[in-house]
Amino acid sequence: MSFLTTFYVVLFYLATGLFVLGLARKITQYAKTPAPLKIPTTPAPTTGSGVVLRMAREVVLFESLFKSNKWIWIFGWMFHVGLALVLLRHGRYFIAEPGLLLTSVQPFGIYGGLAMVAGLLALWGRRIVVERIRYITGPSDHLMLALLVGIGISGLGMKFVAHTDIVAVKTFFLGLMYFDPQPLPTDPALLVHLFLVAVLMIVFPISKLLHAPGVFFSPTRNQIDNPRERRHLAPWAASLDK
Repeated sequence: MSFLTTFYVVLFYLATGLFVLGLARKITQYAKTPAPLKIPTTPAPTTGSGVVLRMAREVVLFESLFKSNKWIWIFGWMFHVGLALVLLRHGRYFIAEPGLLLTSVQPFGIYGGLAMVAGLLALWGRRIVVERIRYITGPSDHLMLALLVGIGISGLGMKFVAHTDIVAVKTFFLGLMYFDPQPLPTDPALLVHLFLVAVLMIVFPISKLLHAPGVFFSPTRNQIDNPRERRHLAPWAASLDK
């Protein structure tokens, strides 16, 4: 293997390990963090099925954001839906024989990439133009947005500007999955794109992007509004209550 291929092989194995272990660690931490108070945001569901429905609306439709700010909701939804389509489109690189779903989503993945970048640029512009948002925006927020925009633009660049050998790219990633590394094309746009993706995987478990799994552990969203019917007692406090 060439030095470049070896570098990216090591980089992606390292990035995958840090991503999986870091994410598992944070999810475990979230799960073990006690919720001593009953604090569901009202109006809140009073049954378990209602909580599941509420969580589904929050994850899929961004219900609370829609109620809060329609413009931010539009840009945020554009980005997240676009990202979901892009990830589905990229599934073909990790499956030898893509099924009907991955095959049919390919054209929509291109539009998803455009929507993803447009939504990101709008959200980034909001952090620069709106004074109260600019005040609470730190360097890490700009860096995360720059990283995501860079991934999106470099990916679109390979589609519309400088094409790469997607068959060779698929062979490379299938080789990584089966621990049989294969040569990686040396197109600059591809190398930049993959490097930025690896960086994102490495920093994801220590970034604000953890709101993705974190939303499922938010007591304001995952609690049933039944304080009268059932006393809420955190596990750590149960022994003190005896």
